[in-house]
Amino acid sequence: MSCPISLLSECVSLQMTDIPTANTNPGSNDADELSKKPETKVDLARIERAMREVLAAVGEDPDREGIQETPARVARMYAEMFQGLHQDPRVHLQKFFTEQYDEVVLVRDISFCSMCEHHLLPFTGHAHIGYIPNGKVVGLSKLARVVEVIARRPQVQERLTEQVANLLIEELEVKGVAVVVEASHSCMTIRGVRKPGSMTVTSSMKGLFRSHLSSRSEIMQLIYGRRD
Repeated sequence: MSCPISLLSECVSLQMTDIPTANTNPGSNDADELSKKPETKVDLARIERAMREVLAAVGEDPDREGIQETPARVARMYAEMFQGLHQDPRVHLQKFFTEQYDEVVLVRDISFCSMCEHHLLPFTGHAHIGYIPNGKVVGLSKLARVVEVIARRPQVQERLTEQVANLLIEELEVKGVAVVVEASHSCMTIRGVRKPGSMTVTSSMKGLFRSHLSSRSEIMQLIYGRRD
């Protein structure tokens, strides 16, 4: 059990780097959802009891000195890893700039850590988000915040990719959205087939990126082209 728990603890330590943006909607709430501590909607005591049972079930003594506090630590970790269940990613797209810009906006290499809902093991990687505005652009850091909220819940990579893309279409009414996610899944690197180094890539193309091959080629070149 030590390997999965150490991996999860490592994921919890990942931090997103925020990019400051101006406030262009004075009436909107600028609450920083990501800086909040996990909400009390998570039943910590229930998780602790369950973890004691897990430890006992695998043949460990839950009262042994070294792991007496492990159930409480795991409970707090789950509260943090799953805090996205109690947050609405739409809140981060309510502020926008009115700009007549109709070329690609791309934020590459947004790091994230999510939890595979099949084995409750982490998968980590990077998301690349590009869009073509339709009269308004959003603060760049907000795209990273959207990824963070959607990732912090039981997930599969395919759904995470699609949810990010659909959210930008719905909230910003953009002309096109391209989301590419690359991740390593510990459920296939430390168990089962055990293939460390394997990478899963998913994509979701909407609007112009789906209907125009040239636009799709441009965004893929921007994502995977030469990097200095």
